[in-house]
Amino acid sequence: MAGVKGVAHPANPVDAFILAALASRGLRPAPPASRRTLIRRLYFDLIGLPPRPEEVEAFLHDQSPDAYSKLVDRLLDSEHYGERWGRHWLDVARYADSDGYEYDALRPNSWRYRDYVIRAFNQDKPYDRFIREQLAGDELPDRDYDSLTGLGFCRNGPFIGDMVLMQNELTRSDELDDMVSATGAAFLGLTVGCARCHDHKFDPIPQKDYYRMVADFSPA
Repeated sequence: MAGVKGVAHPANPVDAFILAALASRGLRPAPPASRRTLIRRLYFDLIGLPPRPEEVEAFLHDQSPDAYSKLVDRLLDSEHYGERWGRHWLDVARYADSDGYEYDALRPNSWRYRDYVIRAFNQDKPYDRFIREQLAGDELPDRDYDSLTGLGFCRNGPFIGDMVLMQNELTRSDELDDMVSATGAAFLGLTVGCARCHDHKFDPIPQKDYYRMVADFSPA
């Protein structure tokens, strides 16, 4: 690699950009990780679990040139991959096993959405389909169990369980606001909820567009 003296040819073309940036600052890369360290990093990064001793030994003794890529593929195929990485989306989708706040009753069926997310990651579901199922799964022409379960995204917010309050117009407005705000934050990276009361002061979101989004989620 030109400009990086004493550094072996990068194993991956992407490494060339990293090495060039290091060289421009007079820095050198860290030494390669040992195979024992490497397998632990892969396991914790991809599935969040440590490797078993026999798995470590198998990797240490696998001298084939594609030993690393085989291990990556095997971990990506593991059911634990979706459990590890799906939890990040569950945070974005404000998933919880209970209603939240002082009305913190258990949600006995919330696990269905959790398992939907895990399946989506493990099945490598296309992201555009992932979005459609969570926002309008019941409107898809080829809707199925997963597309209907994905709609749990819209109901992951705080929920007031008292039947009288459930019929309160303000409570319904708060529920719709939660859906719109979560959609803006998760899929647009925007704080759309501010426009509930006024045109957004920073992002180009007028109050009119906010209530257009509310109408998408409200049948009446």
